[in-house]
Amino acid sequence: MFMNEYSHTIDSKGRMILPAKFREELGNSFVLAPGLDTCLCIYPRERWDALIARLQKLPFTNHKVRKIMRHLIGRGTEMECDKQGRILIPQHLRTFAQLKKDAVIVGTGSIIEIWDPVLLDADENGEESMADIADSLDLPLNFDL
Repeated sequence: MFMNEYSHTIDSKGRMILPAKFREELGNSFVLAPGLDTCLCIYPRERWDALIARLQKLPFTNHKVRKIMRHLIGRGTEMECDKQGRILIPQHLRTFAQLKKDAVIVGTGSIIEIWDPVLLDADENGEESMADIADSLDLPLNFDL
């Protein structure tokens, strides 16, 4: 499971170090795709394959299906880390997520998100509190499972 938050920089060529703990869990090949928010998502290969298989079962005649497939598959890219543990984030994905020099890498369980720090802060400190969000999702955060 991907957990924790890390701050890293993106160099002038678009390369960023992926935390060693995440690299170990991801393995050699994974997918980088735009997120549903203004961030990027790293999917372990098996998780990505399961998502794509599920999408391909949906009717391609549905405009929303085609739109989400273009968003995820059309803009996604297969990735591997280089010998220094870096990934090369393509320009179109850096533009989508508004990534410049600084990035926050967040483990969210089954995937990893890459955010611009200002956008992440704005997203997390929006009008709705985390308690309200948890309540609306009926999450028993008091561990009374």
